[in-house]
Amino acid sequence: MSVSVFIGTSVDGFIARTNGALDFLPEGGGEPHGYNEFIASVDAIVIGRKTFETVLAFDTWPYGEKRVVVLSSRPIDLSAVRGGVVEQMGAPPAEIVSQLAARGIHHLYIDGASPFKGSCAPGSFNGSLSLVCPCSLEREFLSSAACRTTFGSAT
Repeated sequence: MSVSVFIGTSVDGFIARTNGALDFLPEGGGEPHGYNEFIASVDAIVIGRKTFETVLAFDTWPYGEKRVVVLSSRPIDLSAVRGGVVEQMGAPPAEIVSQLAARGIHHLYIDGASPFKGSCAPGSFNGSLSLVCPCSLEREFLSSAACRTTFGSAT
């Protein structure tokens, strides 16, 4: 199983403002940075409850018809999702990965799934992608400069 992260971060390492806003990311994704190629290689996307609640407020479902697994131990109303393939799972990350692998999923994209933070041993991710935006969220300063993409291994 390949497990990857593709995430936009500020230069000071934040992935969202203190209020959860993602407005520091460029409108429409900015310059080409490999996301379309990356997402085409993904079989399923794993998100946490907070990410799920955030993307429900978007004008359109951002994951298209990709299978999305929402991690939560509490019941979630999935009926608000239009045009997406969504299910809920609530188990330890290793068990979730095992269950998805048993279904034939070969490449997972972890998108803001807090339950996975700190639970992945070194070597768990065999690929990692970051979109770094040149702005500091600690001081809530925004730069109009373009984002750059960095590639690295999390092993």
